[in-house]
Amino acid sequence: MRLFAATLATETYTFSPMATCLDDYKQGVFLRPGEHPDDTPLMCTAPLWVARKRAKAEGFTLIEGSCFAASPSGTTTRRDYETMRDEILGQCKAAMPLDGVLLGLHGAMVAQGYDDVEGDIIERVRAIVGPKCVIGVELDPHCHLTLKRVKGSDVVILYKEFPHTDVVDRAEEVLDIVLRTIRGKVKPVMSVYDCRQIGSYPTTEPMMRAFVDRMKAMEGKDGILSISIGHCFPYADVAELTGRILVVTDGDKGKADRLATEIGQEFVSMRGKTAPAYHDVEGGISAAIEFNDSPVVMADPADNAGGGAPSDNTTILRRLIERKVESACLGPIWDPIAVRLCFAAGLDAEFPLRFGGKISPSSGQPIDATVKVVGLKKDCWQSFGPTQVPLGDCAAIRIGGVEVVLITNRTQALGLELFRNVGIEPTQRKIVAVKSTNHFRAAFGPIAKKVLYIDSDGPLSRDYRKIPYTKVQRPIWPLDQNTQPGLIL
Repeated sequence: MRLFAATLATETYTFSPMATCLDDYKQGVFLRPGEHPDDTPLMCTAPLWVARKRAKAEGFTLIEGSCFAASPSGTTTRRDYETMRDEILGQCKAAMPLDGVLLGLHGAMVAQGYDDVEGDIIERVRAIVGPKCVIGVELDPHCHLTLKRVKGSDVVILYKEFPHTDVVDRAEEVLDIVLRTIRGKVKPVMSVYDCRQIGSYPTTEPMMRAFVDRMKAMEGKDGILSISIGHCFPYADVAELTGRILVVTDGDKGKADRLATEIGQEFVSMRGKTAPAYHDVEGGISAAIEFNDSPVVMADPADNAGGGAPSDNTTILRRLIERKVESACLGPIWDPIAVRLCFAAGLDAEFPLRFGGKISPSSGQPIDATVKVVGLKKDCWQSFGPTQVPLGDCAAIRIGGVEVVLITNRTQALGLELFRNVGIEPTQRKIVAVKSTNHFRAAFGPIAKKVLYIDSDGPLSRDYRKIPYTKVQRPIWPLDQNTQPGLIL
């Protein structure tokens, strides 16, 4: 038995002024066959990593392809996408004959001329391997669950958790179903229900926690192989941006249709009830100051690099400084030039620094202040579940009672190392402000005495009605009140 595995992934904020190019993938994940580390999966590479671990013991041969992944940003250039795609396709063709293919993709990648990158890749892989080869795909729930990619695959499974702490578990499930299909033990069929909605569905909130737990309890019983909840990625202007439910059963399309419809209708009934409450900037800072325990973790989702934002908006930071807040830290601010200036000045130096507010009007104005350099460290990383996410060189500066972590590799706040790398202990601060939507909860949730979500003026608005979509299929909630959810596959 011969399987091929590869990855090509990013999450595309199509309204971003920052194009994504080959250098961004090289800064993220850029590995040729055999170069993937043994100790941990990387961004969207879990299917390959899991298959490598299990190949010898379970009696199949794994042919490894390349793995390319970049941090969320703007649209990938056509030339660079086609270069990476064609490299993987060439490897797939050279690996023939194949019994199965495992693809670690994101699901919300857009390239110039390709609104459905994942559909394009799957379609081209199918053309190479033929109809009998089993194609298994793992996707992020913040994906565009297009019909093209579902129809081109034999099984698609999305992570269930947000924050995404289950990427390895879901990769194991993809591999299990692919192997069982090849061996003739199951015959997966898929059904998709389109909920016609845009929303946020963190599984750290009670309603989504209970919903996901019920879905997980159904799997493995009565021929139900898998249930996936496609959240959608709200910050992309593509036709099939919408929340969708995907059900995989063992050969029973009628059961898959009925279950997808039942779950989809329940998901529709949850509109507007799944996301946490948001404060404006002033109200959030006041609530954090007034809370009588610490630390209070304040999230800034609107400037989340994990959604493609620059992570250099200064609005919350400026107000913390202007209000003379004490015992506060904030991170990350992406500003490689400011980091370089801090390293040049040296530890404990006090000097005038302009930082943040560089990329676009939604970044706010730069901060001009006399800062003290309180931490410096090269080649930093932070943890996110089993993975290590590079931060590059980092600097910590202090302005009054506020400490700021500056980074060179643009990414969101994920692990406590973001602060600890540069000598800031977040458990000893009153306020810990993080640029992240919900992934921060995996590490910062356990230390927080209170979590507050702030809707700042960063580019990723929490009000989806303010996003200037032109391609999204209408009607869709909350842009429209009267929608037409239904089974579409």
